[in-house]
Amino acid sequence: MGLTPQVMLLLLFMAALGMALIAAFYLRRRSLPLPHSLAWGMLLVFIPFLGPFLVILLRPGRPA
Repeated sequence: MGLTPQVMLLLLFMAALGMALIAAFYLRRRSLPLPHSLAWGMLLVFIPFLGPFLVILLRPGRPA
C-alpha cells in the first residue's frame, strides 16, 4: 500500500487536530479570565502547528 498524497494530507490534518485538542484540554484546566482564555484559544486555533506548543510551553494562568 503506497502512501498517496490524500492519505498524507489526512494524516497531517489529524495531527494538527490532535495537537489542538491536547492544547485545548490543557488550557481548560488553567484558571484564566475570559478575555485571556479567548486569546489563548484563538492562538491555538489560528496558528495550527506552533499555537498548541506555545499554549503548553508558556503555561498561561494558574492551575485550576
